Amino acid sequence: MTVPTRQIRAAFTADTVTVYQAYGPEIAEPALAAGRFVPPFKRERMTWIKPSFRWMMYRCGWARKPGQERVLAVEITRTGFEWALAHACLSGYDRRLHADRTAWSRQLRTSPVRVQWDPERSLRLAPLPYRAVQVGLAGEAVQRYVDEWLVGLTDVTPLARAVHDRLTAGDEPGAAALLPVERPYPLPVEVARVVDASSD
Repeated sequence: MTVPTRQIRAAFTADTVTVYQAYGPEIAEPALAAGRFVPPFKRERMTWIKPSFRWMMYRCGWARKPGQERVLAVEITRTGFEWALAHACLSGYDRRLHADRTAWSRQLRTSPVRVQWDPERSLRLAPLPYRAVQVGLAGEAVQRYVDEWLVGLTDVTPLARAVHDRLTAGDEPGAAALLPVERPYPLPVEVARVVDASSD
């Protein structure tokens, strides 16, 4: 089956969607204890959320990169996730979507959300020919993320390490069996247009 070039795939329910973030223990542990993001998490900084578990593993090196040793599964409302995408600006200029570079630059400066499509990763973290989405939240979007959208936090660091251990042992089927099940996310048409998601 051919995967569309720009398709959001995620673990989701009727009401929520799971995204991933990786932090050092100094941020992850207070957040897990509180069940929400608390200081030293900084609301003033852009925070990136990723629906793809494998892309998160690529980014954090299977929870081994400094400052990214703890991987959190963050369950948020689908309403919030779709609000973020609807208020997003693509991180790169595209002449099909923007009148000119000046218009895109203006939107990039004022938008509370940034969307970036990067090559999805295989189980071995090699780039694939289709993309995974990253969503950067700033300003109003961060406030909403922390105060309104967040439903629950789960430490999935043990899962990351278990998958990596099986890969290291040469057990790819066993590693694949542990991965969270991610399905194509049904974006509203107008939201798909904003983030340039594939229609095929």
